[in-house]
Amino acid sequence: TKVQFFAYQKLRDAVMGHKAKAGSVVVLDVQTGEVLALANYPSYAPNKRQNLSGAQLRNRALTDIFEPGSTMKPFVAALALEKGLVRPETSIQTAPGRITVGGSTITDAHPHGVLTVNEVIQKSSNVGTVKMAMQMQPREMWEMYSQVGFGQKPALPFPGVVSGKLRAFKTWRPIEQATMSYGYGLSTNLFQLAHAYTVFARDGEMVPVTMLKTEQPATGVRLMSAANANAVRHMLQLAAGQGGTAPKAQTQGYSVGGKTGTARKQEGKTYVENKYRSWFVGLAPVDKPRIIVAVMVDEPSNGKFYGGDVAAPVFSETVQQTLRMLGVQPDLSVKPQIITESVEESF
Repeated sequence: TKVQFFAYQKLRDAVMGHKAKAGSVVVLDVQTGEVLALANYPSYAPNKRQNLSGAQLRNRALTDIFEPGSTMKPFVAALALEKGLVRPETSIQTAPGRITVGGSTITDAHPHGVLTVNEVIQKSSNVGTVKMAMQMQPREMWEMYSQVGFGQKPALPFPGVVSGKLRAFKTWRPIEQATMSYGYGLSTNLFQLAHAYTVFARDGEMVPVTMLKTEQPATGVRLMSAANANAVRHMLQLAAGQGGTAPKAQTQGYSVGGKTGTARKQEGKTYVENKYRSWFVGLAPVDKPRIIVAVMVDEPSNGKFYGGDVAAPVFSETVQQTLRMLGVQPDLSVKPQIITESVEESF
């Protein structure tokens, strides 16, 4: 499709521009559940693959798993809203920018002081997220993560698709529950991450996905109230705006919301200092979402590595082009002010 072709081009430009190892982009139509794009770079021509290795032939969006990092924080906020533990404007004390759980210290990239729940997601505060998570039972978090598809094999007729890892909640120690709230200690592929975000785009429903073209609206399963899904969408809009971690996600003519992720890569049991994965997953337009776009860039090595710098611009360009192709009317009459300074997110 045209969407696939355009997403591939933008991804290729980013991988080359950031001197990265590889990248992937997934585009989903949230009305029908259609997979509009599943692109990877480097890619190959199926009829010219005699000199390529397995690593070059795999569909990375489905076969490569990673720790999703900060992209998990909105699910914790959603669950805290559902459980009545917080409202979007509830204040959480995040000073002095660190918290100790089970003898381990969790820190924020920058100390923030008192933040509302909205701001915890906007600024991507680990401490604020952990404080919400530790008011819940491990089982409650595990159920939410499972229901949106983490640890489950995606229902796609595709060879090599992986399920990622989400350990049984009975084995979670407090420190593991804490780190899982900001996306460490579980793993996912980019496709699963995109699919999970349909719960926010569809007013609290998860919809099945299909590789086949369809005009039929998909029927979803309700996992949270429409009001709480909308509240999280507003948080995602703040995160993708000025004062958030990804102002570079802003898209001319369309409102957007989404979440950055940046993680050091693991080699064996240790995290490597200078190797990162950067990603961004989001939706547009905010009030009546039509698409989810998820972007991942592996090992950017040209000086920038935060998801807000590396992956968010690919999201922005893919959103604009895809919504135009789908005939979605712009919902912003003015050009967005693109601010180049983003808040550094916590790892």
